[in-house]
Formats: sequence, structure tokens, C-alpha cells
Amino acid sequence: MRTVVFLRLVSAAFVLTQLHLASQAPPADSAEVIVYSARIEALIKPMFDAFSAKTGIKARYFTASEKELFERLKAEGSKTPADAFMTVDAGNLWIAEQAGLLQGFKSEAIERNIPTHLRAKDNSWVGLSMRARPIMYSTERVDSSALSTYEALAEPKWRGRLCLRTSRQVYTQSLVATMIRTLGEKRAEEIVRGWMANQPRILDSDTRVLEGIAAGQCDAGLTNTYYLARLKAKNAAFPVAVFWPNQNDRGVHVNISGAGVTRYAKNRKNAIQLIEFLSSTEAQNLYADTNYEYPANPTVKPHALIAAWGTFKADQVNVAAAGELQVAAVKLLDRAGYK
Repeated sequence: MRTVVFLRLVSAAFVLTQLHLASQAPPADSAEVIVYSARIEALIKPMFDAFSAKTGIKARYFTASEKELFERLKAEGSKTPADAFMTVDAGNLWIAEQAGLLQGFKSEAIERNIPTHLRAKDNSWVGLSMRARPIMYSTERVDSSALSTYEALAEPKWRGRLCLRTSRQVYTQSLVATMIRTLGEKRAEEIVRGWMANQPRILDSDTRVLEGIAAGQCDAGLTNTYYLARLKAKNAAFPVAVFWPNQNDRGVHVNISGAGVTRYAKNRKNAIQLIEFLSSTEAQNLYADTNYEYPANPTVKPHALIAAWGTFKADQVNVAAAGELQVAAVKLLDRAGYK
């Protein structure tokens, strides 16, 4: 009870100090939309500014970690000022949906712009950018012909040569969750145990994985593509390259960042309009140019830097599996000794 009261007090302070709201809540569907975002301001502000310029609807936002925003939405309940919730990873969005924090809506624009495997069936969450998680390898010590699949990283030849992200990171959990959905839990566990048998170096960030490969601490690893793009933008000669695994079967693991309309949205129509805008060509180009992410809208081309890495076959499993099987994935990782 004390925790809930504390969170409500924190939420009230947030409403006053961060959003500068008036003493009373705005009327429903006024000319604004309020967003709780786990994405940093530098990434979302250009898109929100473009939305406001086009529609006349003011986008007001507060950024924090997904965990903090999740707890805030639960504590605030029907009194929340938030109309939309934005975060990364389908697992986080699915959890918010299952907790009753989001509501579905119908939209021809969303159905037209975003593939079905990148959104909930009722659009309670919608993927707005896509991130691939392929194999990254040293261009100085690895021939790409030595690479093939995620599974093959469990082969003995990779002993002492891998860098992987910690099991506590949702990116790792989502990769394993989708493997469970596609391959079955037994086979997924065999693969993860094989990775661990190769005594990988476990690191706490994708950037550190890439830097470890470049520095010779390991020869290959798994990271999201945009982390490499950021490093390549600063140094085109950075000695790490992308390999697209599993092109002869299920394809590369992909995940999303996305958004949903909150259950108690006061400005529901505006929130829907914002998400529709974020799925449009104009906003999708901003996603691609700002953060080197792949557009979720397949008609939009990615940034030239990552487009140069070539096209790839993406895993078409619905990304909701990242949430549905997250608990199973965590248990599997623990059984396999993946720290």
C-alpha cells in the first residue's frame, strides 16, 4: 500500500513538473497528446515536432526507463495523463498489453503500413521501427564463409571466440524466446548450452560486444545492427562486419520499438493519429535517419549506411513471442548457465 501511495505521489509530481500540465486534466481529445516514452528525447523529438507541424496537435512527452513508466501507468490507473506508451522490444510491449495498460484500435493506415507480425492483432501495440540482431564478426580474423547460422555458433571451433550480451538483457531473452517458438524448447536449449560450452565473454552492452570483437577479445558476437551503424558512422574502417544468419531457413531474428494507446487515454483519437503518423513514410524516414533502425513500414528504405550491408531474410515469427515466452526464455537461460 505504501509503495502504491508513493508511486501516486511521484506521478503527481511528474505531471506538474515534467509535463507542466494545468491544475486540471485537459478535456478529452483536446489538441494535444501526452506520451510516456522509454525512448530518449533525441530520437523522438524530431518525429513529434513533425507530427505537431502537420496536425496542429501538440505532442507532450516524458522519458524514463520502461520499468519506471510501466510502474507509473499501473499506479496511476484511470488517473494517468498518458495517452500513448512508447518503448523498445516487443517483449516489453506485450507485457504492457497483458497487464491491461493498453487498448486496441482499428486503423486502415496501420494495417496498410505495418506488417501483421510486427504488431498485436488488435493494434494494442504497433511496431514502428525494426532492429535486426545478426552475427557480427571480425573482418581481420574471420572469413564470412565460416559463418552460417545462430545454431552453428555452438560448434567447438568457436570456443573462446564469442562475445555475447548478458542474459539479463531483454534483447537476449527475446532472441531465445523466438527460438523457442520456432524450434521448440528442447532444441533452443541445446543451442544455448552449446554457446555456453564455448565459454563466451559475457558483456553488458552491444557496443562493448562490438568493441570487444574489434579489439581481439573475441571474433564474433550477436548485436543489434544500429549499434554497429553508430560505430561505422564515426569510423568507416571499424573492423567489424554483419553476417546475415539462417538465410536458408527461418531468417534473421528481428525485434521492434513500438507504441500503443494507453487504456485510459484522455486524448484517444490524437494518440491513434500519432501512431498512424509514426507508421507513415515521413516519420519512418526520420526513424531510419535518426537512429539507423530499419523502418517497420516495408515501403520505406533504410539509411544508406545500413542499406549497404545488403538485404536479408527476416524471421517472420510474430514478435509477440518475445513477450509470451519471455519467462520460459529466462528459465532456459538459467538452466543453460547463461549469466
